[in-house]
Amino acid sequence: MVKKDKSEYIIQAVSHALDLLEQFHDDIDELGVTELSKRLKLHKNNVFRLLATLESRGYIEQNRATENYRLGLKALELGQTFIKQMGLLRQSRPILERIVEECNETAYVAIFKENHIVYLDVVETSLTVRVVSRVGSRLPAYCTASGKAHLAFMSEEELDATLETQDLVQHTPTTLATVAMIKAELELIRQQGYAVDNEELDPGVRCIAAPIRDYTRRIVGAVSISGPSMRLDDARLENTLIPLILRAGEELSTRLGYPA
Repeated sequence: MVKKDKSEYIIQAVSHALDLLEQFHDDIDELGVTELSKRLKLHKNNVFRLLATLESRGYIEQNRATENYRLGLKALELGQTFIKQMGLLRQSRPILERIVEECNETAYVAIFKENHIVYLDVVETSLTVRVVSRVGSRLPAYCTASGKAHLAFMSEEELDATLETQDLVQHTPTTLATVAMIKAELELIRQQGYAVDNEELDPGVRCIAAPIRDYTRRIVGAVSISGPSMRLDDARLENTLIPLILRAGEELSTRLGYPA
């Protein structure tokens, strides 16, 4: 029996749907039906049906303001799953271990998912007084260092949409619980390249985080150092921990293909 070439099994509709998704690359964030029709050389009705199908599954979403289309959260989830399984966790573990060797505070790697921060891995300090491990936890982005490291580099539109879904709870006296306060903080983070959680979620706990970028230049995670405020004072942050977390973020980004 002659074995068929795999190309003979290709389903044309699926191929067209994948072609459509692949139009969103580099700096192309949004496309309209007419432009997609030209790019794919398909009738507008066919493009619309593809878009409707992908939108129903969350892989495409429509910007109601412009009526153009962009990638949906499901596309992001697929990318994050790949990173988790193939890249980010494998590459981050030795860097987390090195962080703890140098400062003996707990180090995390986290991703942004469904407007929350999810901690994927941790290397803990050997000190008795430590922060409880948060691996697997989903925490609000606006009051965590890793979350703010993601929010700071979103587009204005993405940020507004994200903050609209957040219940801005005043967890502690230092929680930034208004949109204006959060946006002012995010502007500072963009300038300095790192984020600080100054007891904004849990009293007595401070955290610093740096973004992790991949070969597409997108932020795909954050690396952070967390510990009791009595050990993470301003002088130690400035002199030791901030330079350490910035180096860790840069090295992890480089390992994931971000151009140096």
